[in-house]
Amino acid sequence: MNITIRAYTPDDLPAMTALWNDVVADGVAFPQEDRLTADSGERFFASQTHCGVAEDATGSLCGLYILHPNNVGRCGHICNASYAVQKTARGQGVGRALVLDSLAQGKEHGFRVMQFNAVVATNLGARRLYESLGFRQLGVIPGGFRKKDGSYEDICPYYITL
Repeated sequence: MNITIRAYTPDDLPAMTALWNDVVADGVAFPQEDRLTADSGERFFASQTHCGVAEDATGSLCGLYILHPNNVGRCGHICNASYAVQKTARGQGVGRALVLDSLAQGKEHGFRVMQFNAVVATNLGARRLYESLGFRQLGVIPGGFRKKDGSYEDICPYYITL
């Protein structure tokens, strides 16, 4: 798939908010339960250190990521990121391009480590992608993710040095 990764602009906000909300509604990857509105989406994306979007050859948004500090103070050099890819674009390299761009942006913004706190254990596509790029799994947190049906699933934290 021919895609371009770039920083988001205000014109991207409706598509970004819709894509983010689709992943939240699926309830299998993001910990958030509340969907964004136009106003809260604008504030949410503006509050990140960096937001990247993936645009396909037609100019349509097919993915996004957010990048921000994972902690503060003495741990403020560790960043975190979240990724969303349109269902119709999954398996076509969009996620890989987003992760690679976020790693470069993390380094450019002065972060030294990227850490993912809560990769759902059954999110095998994401886990394989992260591991293929050099991320290391830190362990397993049993029952760390509450699913939509109220049951719990393990999460796997990951990290990579930038």
